[in-house]
Amino acid sequence: MFLSGRLPRQHVSRKLGLAITLTLAALLSAGVQAKESPLPSDAVSLAQLPPEAQATERLIRSGGPFPYPRKDGSVFGNRERLLPLKPRGHYREYTVRTPKSRDRGARRIVCGGREPTQPEACFYTDDHYASFRRIVQ
Repeated sequence: MFLSGRLPRQHVSRKLGLAITLTLAALLSAGVQAKESPLPSDAVSLAQLPPEAQATERLIRSGGPFPYPRKDGSVFGNRERLLPLKPRGHYREYTVRTPKSRDRGARRIVCGGREPTQPEACFYTDDHYASFRRIVQ
């Protein structure tokens, strides 16, 4: 029964558990995603990327030659965990030339998949891996 106008503990625990379950279900149905996969709003069309990124994407699909052969095509470790989690070796990185830059700059395309020339997904970063946008055709 009720003591001092309070609900029994079991009743409160069940209601709290139900409230948490309903909240999680609402968030999931609203499309909230974990940080490990870029959100659809983070997508960018290839045509919206700088011309240098478009050129790099063409080089990736044709197999090169790349401007930085020792770096381009090397394994990208995804240490930042901003891309979908995959086994080591899944992702490869490629330099996107930056006009007037004396070094490789901060722009990269990172692609994942078994065949480097036929990637399953590619991502663009212009801030040296601090953020990524999925490239869509």
